This record gives sequence, C-alpha cells and structure tokens, in this order.
Amino acid sequence: MTLRRALPALMLLILGGCATYPDISQSRSPCRLEAGGWCAFVRDAAVEAYPFAIASTNAYAGDKDIYQDIGPTLKRLERLEIVEGDAKRGFGYQIFEQFGPADATGERQPVARILAFRGTDFDGLTDVFYGTVKDDQIELALKYFELEKARWSDDLLWPELPWIVTGHSLGGALATEVSIRHPEVDAYMFNTSPFYNGDALTNDMRRTVFNERGEVLRRVARYSNAPAADAFELNCAPERSSLNKHKIKPLADCVTWIAAYGSKDAGEVVRANGVAKPMVECGPADKVHPGADFRPTVPCVHLAKRKSDKSGAKSAAETGPNAAQNNSD
Repeated sequence: MTLRRALPALMLLILGGCATYPDISQSRSPCRLEAGGWCAFVRDAAVEAYPFAIASTNAYAGDKDIYQDIGPTLKRLERLEIVEGDAKRGFGYQIFEQFGPADATGERQPVARILAFRGTDFDGLTDVFYGTVKDDQIELALKYFELEKARWSDDLLWPELPWIVTGHSLGGALATEVSIRHPEVDAYMFNTSPFYNGDALTNDMRRTVFNERGEVLRRVARYSNAPAADAFELNCAPERSSLNKHKIKPLADCVTWIAAYGSKDAGEVVRANGVAKPMVECGPADKVHPGADFRPTVPCVHLAKRKSDKSGAKSAAETGPNAAQNNSD
C-alpha cells in the first residue's frame, strides 16, 4: 500500500457523512415470519461466526467494552509476548481455543485455535501509520501467526488443530492477509478494513465478512477491492452514526443475538453479558431473547427507524402484536 493510496481514503474517513439506508432484505422480506425476522441463511451464518465476533471484540484486551463471559465454546490462551518494538507499532492480538458442542456427558472437545488481531486503537495515530499508511502490521501479523502456529504444533494433546484468523477493522485486513498467504486457514472479518496487499480471490471461499450497513469504512471500501468472501451486510443499528456503527462490540452483540435463535451456546453469551436486542428488530428495547426453540406466529417487521408521537407514545413495533408475541416465550 502506498501513501498516495492511503491518504485519500483517510480524508474520506474524516469528511464522510453519516447517511444510512434501510436494508430491504430485513425490513420488508419474506423472512419476517422467521425467528426475529432474520432470514435462515443469516441466522445460520451468525451461528457459525459469532465465536469469532466475540474473539475479535476481546482482541482489544484492556478495553472496557469487551465480553466478560465469552461463553462455553471459547477459552482464551496465553499468547507469545509481543516484542517491545512491535508493540510500539501498535500491533496486538489474542489467541483462543474453540470447542465443539457438548456431548452426552457435557464434555466438549477443541475444534480449532483462533488468532484474533486487534484493530485500530484511536488513542493515537500509531495504528493508522503502521497499519494503513505503511505495511508494518501486515508483516507482523504474518510473523506472529507463523510463530504461534509453530509453537502450538508442539502441544502434546492437540497439535493438529486447524487455525482460524479473525479481526475487526484493521484486524480484519490482517486476517485477510494471513488467509491469502495461508490457503488452509479460514478467516472471519467484521467491519473490515479494505487495506490489504494480497490477491482478493486467493482463498476467497474460506473467508466470511460481516459488516454493519452504513459504517464508516464502507465508504472507503468503494475505492478499494474488497476481499472476496461470503459477505453479510447487517442493518442492526440504523439510528447510529457511521462512526458508532464501526465499533466491534455492537456488531458482535447483534451477530450473537441473531445466532441465539439457532444456538443455545450463543444464548448463554446473550444472557451472561446482558446483550440487548438489535434496535432494528421488532419489540421493545428490553425484549428478552426468546431462545433457540422460538417459532414465531406473527410477523416480526424490522424498522429502519423508531418513531414516537409528540406525547412520547411508543411505536407500534414496541406496543403491538409483535411486541407481545416476541416476549411471550
């Protein structure tokens, strides 16, 4: 990536507006009679991806807005110490072990190791300089992935577990690079940055992206080649600004909430962390998730924007049959 290429994109980030658009597939689709109003293919993808959304969130170790309870399918592992010079260039990551479903005895077996790259820390310009203007963090991501892969190959119990890389924003670009250089590796990205160097089509069948509609980097992505992947655009928070939409925790909460319609493990994360329903979903703001066995009997119509009259009365979605039906179970 060149400085000439990066600077116009950075200016777009600074100058871009906050316009958002309703997601037709959510607000007026045949899926309104499905659980939560989310189409089955979106729910299935969320069930697959939510552990990586959680891992990407908790890659921001030390931040306040992370998951205190990461659920029964994840366990954080100790990572290598990041060399001081590498840390000064803003690089960070965490490692997790992923577990499969519980068997008849309640035991779970590990199915993969996850390396989650931390995205941009806006406390300073370090990440912007070394991760976007320059390619230092790409090289560091490749270096530490290879070091960790070699280190864990000596594990006595599970040396051959597959690796999965994930990340939010800049972390998503780093995950993309690793998946391009290592075709055996699956990658999951969230509100991912378009700044990567490799060929977009390499290993494209093993990448999945979840982006929030209208978040700020989607404007920049118009001027770059997005990594080829199975891409899902969610309209979880239409009322938020484009900068707020870029944050990982709200998107991870939304993905996990959707997943809880098909996964009891995701439901545990929702309950343990007090995850609120996406604002676009029908029902009141304090709606309790009805669980993985929920089957709707009336339509759940998503709204692009909440409305109330001057007296403060709630909208029909908050007081009508959708609200009653969606909170009865």
